[in-house]
Amino acid sequence: MGQGQQERVPTSVAGAVAEEIGASLAPVDAELERLYPGDPGTRQPVHTVYVPGDRFTAGTVRDWGDQALAALDEHAPDAAFFGAVLGLDGALAEDVYARVRAKLEREPVEDLRIDFEDGYGHRPDAEEDETAARAARLVAEASAHGTAATAAPWTGIRMKCMEAAVRDRGIRTLDIFLTGLMRAGGLPAGLVLTLPKVTYAEQVSAMARLLGAFEKTWGLEPGRIGFEIQIETSQSILAADGTATVARMIQAADGRATGLHYGTFDYSACLGVPAAHQSADHPAADHAKAVMQVAAAGTGVRLSDGSTNVLPVGPTEQVHAAWRLHHGLVRRALARAYYQGWDMHPGHLPTRYAAVFAFYREGFEQAAARLARYAERTEGDVMDEPATAKALAGYLLRGLDCGALDDAEVSRASGLTRAGLEAYASPRRGGLTVSAP
Repeated sequence: MGQGQQERVPTSVAGAVAEEIGASLAPVDAELERLYPGDPGTRQPVHTVYVPGDRFTAGTVRDWGDQALAALDEHAPDAAFFGAVLGLDGALAEDVYARVRAKLEREPVEDLRIDFEDGYGHRPDAEEDETAARAARLVAEASAHGTAATAAPWTGIRMKCMEAAVRDRGIRTLDIFLTGLMRAGGLPAGLVLTLPKVTYAEQVSAMARLLGAFEKTWGLEPGRIGFEIQIETSQSILAADGTATVARMIQAADGRATGLHYGTFDYSACLGVPAAHQSADHPAADHAKAVMQVAAAGTGVRLSDGSTNVLPVGPTEQVHAAWRLHHGLVRRALARAYYQGWDMHPGHLPTRYAAVFAFYREGFEQAAARLARYAERTEGDVMDEPATAKALAGYLLRGLDCGALDDAEVSRASGLTRAGLEAYASPRRGGLTVSAP
């Protein structure tokens, strides 16, 4: 055998067979790449705050943070008090409480949606026109001059839906808002749009065509503007022929769908759930979100849970009861991999962040140690696979993104830098520009 040549290991199937199989599966390979590109690897906000269009001001984000801090001062003035309300032990309570207060000072709202649908209602056209134009001006100013303490990293509007009765109004509001942003200097990096009450995939296609026409008018890159699909009707989960409508909707968006947001109360009412039992943990809600989750898996479309309508207001005992309910719902959602949800009141912010921070701090040491063993190829009491390593890295990155964890402690415990975590979580993380801080 000549130098550099290797002895061939005996095989039984000719190479031509493998080539034929590769050629036959090439369309499948391309389809998998197109339909299931994987998570984009960018930061996902832990919540979305909804504010009616007429109540949105330049000070909304800071006002929400200040009101949340005031609620803590009044109803949970120290870590021990807060921990007792939520069932957090001493050391964890101290850490979480400090991080919650720091978050409310530094970045009180991660994702803000200016609402022109249910939260705004039906107004005279001239009034909604002016409110939409005003929202665009304020968002543009915040994008240009705001900080995380005064402007949410993600901001946008929820328009009226594509149903016949309000379709023209919704399209006009969206057009006014986007046009205002363009005239003020361009679309902000963290722009997010929400299409509510979707029942048919054709409504999603119509939204995609509308955005495409806007991009063409302004000379924007095709596909620049994405949108969230709000799941609020039974028809959006199960079509008349028994198929999963939501899966069709993702494809109908033609690559523009960024999220699926569950609408707790509209969906519950659609199924006839009594008002007293309409909640994010109702079995009907669990079914809908499970279908949404499977439909979105691998597509790059992210899932968001809904909200609670029990507000933490009134006497301290009543506030504490609402806090415990909200905290429990958020923890439950996180365990089910619903990493985002809606918050409807400033008083929900303390328990949103408390639940999120505790979720990551409680599990971070174990997750980091497992990932370190996997990276070093050492044995432990659990034998992890590449998919688990990906999940462990993703868990740590989510904790870092929201402020639950610090770079130094994660690096110490895992032996990996952020870049190393990103490499395990998704090859796409390192290669894409994050659209918001």
